[in-house]
Amino acid sequence: MVEERIWTAALVVIGDEILSGRTQDKNVAQIAQWLNVQGIRLAEVRIVADRQEAIVEAVNALRVRNDYLFTTGGIGPTHDDITVDAIAAALGVGVVHHPGAVAVLERYYATRGGATEARLRMARVPEGAELIENRMSGAPGIRVGNLFIMAGVPHITAGMLDALTGTLEGGRPVVSGTIGSWAPESEIADLLAAAERAHEGVAIGSYPFFREGRTGANFVIRSPDADQVERCMAELAVALAAAGYPTVAGGI
Repeated sequence: MVEERIWTAALVVIGDEILSGRTQDKNVAQIAQWLNVQGIRLAEVRIVADRQEAIVEAVNALRVRNDYLFTTGGIGPTHDDITVDAIAAALGVGVVHHPGAVAVLERYYATRGGATEARLRMARVPEGAELIENRMSGAPGIRVGNLFIMAGVPHITAGMLDALTGTLEGGRPVVSGTIGSWAPESEIADLLAAAERAHEGVAIGSYPFFREGRTGANFVIRSPDADQVERCMAELAVALAAAGYPTVAGGI
């Protein structure tokens, strides 16, 4: 049997404001969900400060062991937005003003005070880069091969992801199903492991909780094979019920 190719991506979240807790990141979840639909698994995430050496190290470490690498944050108009310079350094290329990006920004800001020098910083790209359309705020994202440099603002990131939809090579989309049970996770760990082993390509995530004075867990079954997900969910529900833990479809 030929093993199915698994496509992976990594994400570097860039920003002191994320690490300080001033801003809560929402991009990890939305990028992971978008990648699943493209048939690509988000394999790892790293959050780094606005320091060039930290960005360079993370980019070079993650891009060599994944099919795709995304970054979010640090591509605005201010002096501390250093992502483009750091990624250019990681790739060993220079930084240039992309003529297409300059044109986009000049059009966008024509009635908004003009394309100032600060605003044109957002047209700077690593040499050889392409643009990712941004219908939300004018300033485009950047693509350098399989590396995607995106905004940190979640709704702008969402627009850039929309522009990329269907353009990346991947496998089958990952589908999932959820069941829940008032089962202490420690008491059914072996049962979960056995269910995973019995269904090739299935991954089961266990998410415990404490409510109403009781412990329970929701179990998310994931696979590119929808039939495998359904079979695994059904068999796991039967096994949990036999162990004295009835399940709730869709989770608790």
